[in-house]
Amino acid sequence: MKSFLLSIVLFHSLLSFDYKLQPKKVDEITTHCFFGLPEVMDEHNNGNMSNSCFVTLGNSYLVIDSGPTYQYAQQAYQKMKTIKNLPVSYVIDTHVHDDHWLGNSYYATLGSTIIGSSVFKELPKLEKTRMQRRISPEAYKQTKQIFPTVFVDQEKVLDINGTKVYIKSVNHKAHTNSDLYVYIPSKKIVFVGDLVFNQRLPSLRDGDISGWIEALDDIRTMDVEYIVGGHGENIDKKAVDFTYNYLKTLKKEVKKRLDAGEDIADVVNEVTMKKYKHDPFYDSIHRQNVETAYRMLEWEDE
Repeated sequence: MKSFLLSIVLFHSLLSFDYKLQPKKVDEITTHCFFGLPEVMDEHNNGNMSNSCFVTLGNSYLVIDSGPTYQYAQQAYQKMKTIKNLPVSYVIDTHVHDDHWLGNSYYATLGSTIIGSSVFKELPKLEKTRMQRRISPEAYKQTKQIFPTVFVDQEKVLDINGTKVYIKSVNHKAHTNSDLYVYIPSKKIVFVGDLVFNQRLPSLRDGDISGWIEALDDIRTMDVEYIVGGHGENIDKKAVDFTYNYLKTLKKEVKKRLDAGEDIADVVNEVTMKKYKHDPFYDSIHRQNVETAYRMLEWEDE
């Protein structure tokens, strides 16, 4: 009998993946986040490398970024219910990178309204998502590409049980061409998705360095106590500084060499920015960021 029960447990363990999610407080009362690992998505973390947050607003939850899979979102909601057993009224996807929104497929089963950038309207459904290619089939099971049904072009204001929630589009290319941030003035908090990274280097691959810096300049002026990014656990007003300083220095160093007429191959080798060499993703991303920044700034000068 024991061996039979053990076989059942083992069988079910093969059908799912335990993300071991633990919500951490942002403020003292209403806001929590599941903070992702500073790692590349793979079959060990199964996509648990970005932040997903939830805010208690009266008699429901607001979720910002639903996470990388159906199972992740399902497990997140079970943890949320241990804090307060409430429905999820809205889910907001901060941009189109799939580690932030594939969990929509679970929240859709709860009847939650899913909101995202109008860029989602043009996003094709892929035969295989990036997440699907890199994580285990067991962890990806039940995950579907469920896009938002409510779209933000410039700004949308929600009134959730008397609390105003402002969803604003950056309206130009920054980290991506689809960046939104979620501002709750009464709580002095803004959720900015991947406009802010900390505890790891940001990636420029889908972005624009000048547009990204411009977006961060705006965020830095906001009257908030908490700035919650898409990666990393730093959440105070200084949380923006790591990404901002990295991008400003990168732009300055590349532009200086570009103006001097240096070739891209030389610039990639010269702009090492050794201050960041011990930060996660430096080895895999920094040289690529230098090359991307060079091509962007070269185009700006045309």
